[in-house]
Amino acid sequence: MSWGISMNFCKPAAVLLTALLVAACQPGYQHESVETVADRTMELWLPPILAGDHRSEANKHRDQYRHPLETLSFFGISEHDRVIEINPGGGWYMEILAPLLFAHGQYVAATPDPRIEGLPRYFVAHARQIQARITEQPQLYGQGEVQFYDPANPVLGAPNSVDKVLTFRNIHSWINAGTAEVMFEAFADVLKPGGVLGVVQHRAPEGIAPDVSAPEGYVSEEAVIALAEAVGLTFDGSSEINANPEDSRKHPYGVWTLPPSLRLGDYQAEHYLEIGESDRMTLRFVKEEAVE
Repeated sequence: MSWGISMNFCKPAAVLLTALLVAACQPGYQHESVETVADRTMELWLPPILAGDHRSEANKHRDQYRHPLETLSFFGISEHDRVIEINPGGGWYMEILAPLLFAHGQYVAATPDPRIEGLPRYFVAHARQIQARITEQPQLYGQGEVQFYDPANPVLGAPNSVDKVLTFRNIHSWINAGTAEVMFEAFADVLKPGGVLGVVQHRAPEGIAPDVSAPEGYVSEEAVIALAEAVGLTFDGSSEINANPEDSRKHPYGVWTLPPSLRLGDYQAEHYLEIGESDRMTLRFVKEEAVE
């Protein structure tokens, strides 16, 4: 099977297993936690995927802003997980997650149902693009699934059926559309007990009302935490992996003034490229285990 990736996927797993077996035979060996082993596995599996020739140079260039290895490690992603990515858009994270989960896990792309009347055309285009990747590149995406949902009444799968739900830079759109609450309810419903919701979102300063900041593309951390806690998810940590202190959040076209959108075109492009992509929160929430 040709993966279009720079090294055999079996090799990192074999190297890790061999190293663990050798270490376990040494005097004074201390058994490592499951989390430590998972982190090491991620460090071995993700780099060859990130370097793979199935990714465009433009997408690889954005690694410096999106920090996929660190971000997915923070969310605790394992190659054995069933993971739903909400609104994958052009598939930037799909081309990382789907190969990672191909052999042992499951990648699910959740996107608004293109058959819904009046849906913005870009959602229809994204749905077609996602399905085309699965059909035309089965060696990378063939184990992936597409989950269509109604944004007004989202159902993302059977209750308690997935290990991770991930959303990247979507929450402002749901606030603007008035669907943020029902989306978070859907996250809580589909997650297994102990499952994780991972959030990356353009970050507004604290104290700014969501209906004021969301049209500019930004939402405060306190607003996101409130949405998650309202549906019973527990805040489990934050990271500054995707922070950018150079982002003032005061731009002519909101967050879309910055790269990669560069809504102003060539006008002051050098200035905005120097700033880089937006300041982003990276938050992790957990669905608590049921109490018997």
